[in-house]
Amino acid sequence: MLIKHTSSTFEMEKESTPFNVELFNLKRVIMSKNIIVIGSCNTDMVIKADRLPVPGETVMGGSFMMNPGGKGANQAVAAARLKGNVHFIAKTGNDLFGKRSIEQYEDEGIHVEHIYSDPVLPSGVALIMVDVNGENSITVASGANGSLSPKDIEAAHSIIEKGDILLMQLEIPIETVEYAAKIAKEKGNKVILNPAPARALSADLLKNLYMIIPNETEAEILSGIKVINWESARRAADIISAKGVDIVVITLGSKGALIKEKDQYHEVPVPKVKAVDTTAAGDTFCGALCVALSEDMDVFNAVKFANKCASITVTRMGAQSSLPYRKEIDYL
Repeated sequence: MLIKHTSSTFEMEKESTPFNVELFNLKRVIMSKNIIVIGSCNTDMVIKADRLPVPGETVMGGSFMMNPGGKGANQAVAAARLKGNVHFIAKTGNDLFGKRSIEQYEDEGIHVEHIYSDPVLPSGVALIMVDVNGENSITVASGANGSLSPKDIEAAHSIIEKGDILLMQLEIPIETVEYAAKIAKEKGNKVILNPAPARALSADLLKNLYMIIPNETEAEILSGIKVINWESARRAADIISAKGVDIVVITLGSKGALIKEKDQYHEVPVPKVKAVDTTAAGDTFCGALCVALSEDMDVFNAVKFANKCASITVTRMGAQSSLPYRKEIDYL
């Protein structure tokens, strides 16, 4: 069953009675659920230029900035800024980049008790090129992210068990992702995977997922279907869903996102904005979606909220520097 939604669905209905914002926020804090994010943390070194270079070419005239990044950290910060109760499990190097990253996560209100330090490997870094249209090219040196192990996850076993939602990506070892998913699934928690960077996934991992959030490229790798429009996204979602994932959400960039939940499909458009940098838009989407689910929104409204948050991110440069705060979202 296909249910289409026009852009007008982003306009939230105003209640006829006065809305008490302070009371709403107080209830949100009291009723907040634990969002556990397991993933990478990097320092992003970003150059913005007129265009991306081809192999062997040097493009002059760019501007440089250095920001905290990494898909796991981006998603944790995104969720925290949107008022999620976030615990971050990660590994840094014993260096300036790692120590500074942890300080920044604490400043965002993220629980950092289970961020470990590798005594040998450096903290992860990413080199990011961005063109005038906001498209980017990224190379990552994983460093300590690659040593986040199942043993580290076991050390954080108690907090994972207490979580309500577990969000992960694939910039850490796959065996670590699989082990954490198994623990969380056994406790009845919602395990959500953003399968990025794209790669094949085991049947054991897929069956432990509540939701998977691939983009077009990742959906093609998981399904064998080249995703270019809503129709091909539905076919890809069918194949991924058949592997045992309850809910499939395929992000389609400026088009929006497709939801497959049981036998229903929802095409959820994204607000139209002028993009200057698409870095971390997908991470914003994932973090926002988890916050919405933690507040007991249904999947459609959670995706609608996530689209709106991501549409703000693409209007700004950088990764974590572009992530929106809850007060910026016209959610009420």
